[in-house]
Amino acid sequence: MSVNPDEFRAVLGRFPSGVTVVTTKSADGSDQGMTVSAFCSVSLDPPLVLVCIEKTASVYPALTAAPGFVVNILSAKQEQIARRFAIIDIDRFEGVGFTRSSSSYAILDDVLGVLECRRVAMHDGGDHTIILGEVEATRVESGAPLLYYRGGYAQLEH
Repeated sequence: MSVNPDEFRAVLGRFPSGVTVVTTKSADGSDQGMTVSAFCSVSLDPPLVLVCIEKTASVYPALTAAPGFVVNILSAKQEQIARRFAIIDIDRFEGVGFTRSSSSYAILDDVLGVLECRRVAMHDGGDHTIILGEVEATRVESGAPLLYYRGGYAQLEH
């Protein structure tokens, strides 16, 4: 039995997820980043996370070749950042404030959390690649998260 792709997308849209921007560097040293909602924790010991990247994504070559990446967890105030890093064929970093991780990857300003990761494995996942990273450093700030739900951005209400 096969599931209709539109129906599958509609069902998955009922599951809210946090919104991140994953950053890395390409082989030529340029900053690369993209909005990613397919992110989750895997293990506490060792500390592992995964991101799923579509094989046709513009950042795919950099993320699959670089030795590491940073996961920037976006706050509710950063919807414009999420939208910017989802646009194709622009300099996503232009006008965006950031600092550098110990591995020189971009850490965006004003995010809720940061996970600096070393890539430890990649697995085929259909039209995506699952990238597993061991977390080597973290940072956490207070605030409300940006969420993605039913095809749009949302904020957590208490």
